Amino acid sequence: MTMNTKEQLPYQNPQLSDGERIADLLGRMTLEEKVGQMLQLDARQGNLKHLIVDRHVGSILHTSPKDLPKAAELVRKRTRLGIPLVIGDDCIHGYSFWPGATIYPEELGMASSWDPAKVEKAARATAEEVSATGVHWTFSPVLCIARDTRWGRVGETFGEDPTLIGEFGSAMVRGYQGGAKAGEPLATDAILACAKHFAGYSETQGGRDASEADLSHRKLTSWFLPPFERVAREGVGTFMLGYESIEGVPVTYNHWLLSQKLRGDWDYKGMLVTDWDNVGRSVWEQKIKPDFVHAAADAVKAGNDLVMTTPQFYDGAIEAVKTGLLKESELDEAVSRILAVKFRLGLFEDPRLPDQKRIDTVIGSAAHCQTNLELTRESMVLLRNGSQSWGCLDTAGNVGRKRQWSIWGNNLTKAGKPILPLDGKAIRRIAVLGPLADDAQTQLGDWAGNSGQVSWMPEGQPREMITTVVDGLRAIGKDNGFEIAYAKGAEVVELVDDPAGPTFADGQPRPKVAQSAPVDHSQLDEAVAAAKAADAVVAVVGDVIPLIGEGRSTATLKLQGGQLALLDALSNVAKAQNKPFVVVLMSSKPQVLPDSALNADALLWAPSPGMEGGRAIAEIIMGATAPSGRLPITFPRDAGQLPVYYNQIRGQHGERYADLTQDPAFAFGEGLGYTTFAYGDLQIEGGDTPFTVDDTLHVSIDVTNTGSCAGAEVVQAYVGDLVTSVSWTDHELKAFGRVELKPGETKLVTLDIPVSACSIVDADANRIVEPGEFELLVGHSSRRRDLKRITFTVK
Repeated sequence: MTMNTKEQLPYQNPQLSDGERIADLLGRMTLEEKVGQMLQLDARQGNLKHLIVDRHVGSILHTSPKDLPKAAELVRKRTRLGIPLVIGDDCIHGYSFWPGATIYPEELGMASSWDPAKVEKAARATAEEVSATGVHWTFSPVLCIARDTRWGRVGETFGEDPTLIGEFGSAMVRGYQGGAKAGEPLATDAILACAKHFAGYSETQGGRDASEADLSHRKLTSWFLPPFERVAREGVGTFMLGYESIEGVPVTYNHWLLSQKLRGDWDYKGMLVTDWDNVGRSVWEQKIKPDFVHAAADAVKAGNDLVMTTPQFYDGAIEAVKTGLLKESELDEAVSRILAVKFRLGLFEDPRLPDQKRIDTVIGSAAHCQTNLELTRESMVLLRNGSQSWGCLDTAGNVGRKRQWSIWGNNLTKAGKPILPLDGKAIRRIAVLGPLADDAQTQLGDWAGNSGQVSWMPEGQPREMITTVVDGLRAIGKDNGFEIAYAKGAEVVELVDDPAGPTFADGQPRPKVAQSAPVDHSQLDEAVAAAKAADAVVAVVGDVIPLIGEGRSTATLKLQGGQLALLDALSNVAKAQNKPFVVVLMSSKPQVLPDSALNADALLWAPSPGMEGGRAIAEIIMGATAPSGRLPITFPRDAGQLPVYYNQIRGQHGERYADLTQDPAFAFGEGLGYTTFAYGDLQIEGGDTPFTVDDTLHVSIDVTNTGSCAGAEVVQAYVGDLVTSVSWTDHELKAFGRVELKPGETKLVTLDIPVSACSIVDADANRIVEPGEFELLVGHSSRRRDLKRITFTVK
């Protein structure tokens, strides 16, 4: 039965308050309509008419471009009350599943920029593209802390530090939501953000995805909750709950997390959504609920609002009400929060359907490509380049297929000197080798088209929109008179059937298993021949989509397939012929590298760099752009060192294993450039007198570019409490700032640190600031040798 549209009912009246409209609409809804509003179902699985008309769903996700208008039409013509759908999707680093959308570096790459302003700009551009297509809500940002890098979803995170994660998460929320705070209406070119995965999802045992998390309330409060608390208080529209259990209780049913912390201490009033089939998993996987009736009733009582992709919730919740396990009034709280989101978006007046004019104007626009390029340039981390004396460089021009370059040769030899940037005037032929050198879709990372989540983009994003390393170097070479030779050199993995069967228990297809590919000697020989005939060798290696993402944790961090043999062979050629050997690691997370990579003339990390990745890499190699990225995560020397994050609890006995140092390969905050910097004296305004918890530390330090080229330094400020009542970390990041400096230029960098941020968490999981002496450490990285030190006192 369709609604009589001639009479305007109170809930349809935009002059009334949202509360009045929600109350009126709730009073008109049947039990079935209320339960349906709590369902978010997969538009790929099931007839849209069945989902919308028969099941009254409140939300759909993974909706193909052709189905978005159909869904809105079904709501308008075939439903009784005309309650609009809220359309969500995984627009993680750009609109992942819209052909031609701008795809940015994954979050780990964004974090490598240490530039929240550029990340906010990228999120704003993403919102403009997403909102034009009829999608209202992105399941982003990811605020998980990445400590065990065997976990498959490290690339979706902002790294290992809660302060850095909080800064970038907040920036993305502002960008997505157009600056709208809690409850404020969203502009038509804004989308709802979603903080996920609440909370501790990344800390599962052994790096295995979605298993039990070894987390106490104190550990959660210390590191895993602060980024979520920050965005909750700043007005993020929604939260998504993680898969995992904590102390035996899945987050979906975790009273301490949902009621005591999120809804209680933080007073969060926004909407919660479960992750994929969380309610169902409690029955068929975790086996803590006997059936879907009890699972549905307990999920509602725990405070869940929207239940993602558990179709059995519909019958289960209805039966729970009929049998007295659940009161219909308990549904009303959840449905009210869902309806509040729809009124906030203005969907009753404007369903925000796809707008073809906006689609043609904003998706993949030149302005967004420029935003992407600027962020991608800053996401590259130079990890090795010999000494700290470089040749000059110039900054490159605008986005577009036609590019202008200015190459500066450094006229240096290999004898103890840095190799990058390569001398574009002396080199006539560069061999660009490796399985990721020209792999456009893998370069985009996960959640990016043909990475396995949707069916309507089998070829991925348009190839002409993606610049690989081969593309980028050929574009520069064309204008500067050198040639590029390319050979793949190795395969990474082979896909074989999973012995457990083709589908999971819920009917979803089970992905094939990735096995390390054998060395292909014909490919290897071709690459070696190209290296011998070249003046310089660039090897591009890393991980590939079958080794990245949800359900794809890895037991090893070593390079897979024929890549180790390739690097060893190329290293030998370069040494024998005294030619530059550059390794580019294009990966979703830190990897354990062989000596042939660690001892290469230059090592550049490009974390899943997106559409402009190849151009940014080529610019850095040839000196058109200076590298300025810094590590948001620690690189281990071996997987056996894990966890190896910088802010571990002090008190371990010794500094090494019997067979290996505990020192990482590369530490949090590290990264080189094409110039050098010197730090002056560190000062705290009023630091001679004790501070109170209500004060703010006003920190200042002079930073000087001591080289002959322009560059950017990331000034990092860490705080350590010298004596604590409970075990705590040695020092933690509390503030940072990027500073651009010309050769010889000095700038005063100022940072503000609230004394309340200089806290620890006591044995009862209370966050406190203890009186006593603290140290402030400011400098280039988390390593003490890179930091200036001063002390202050809190009374």
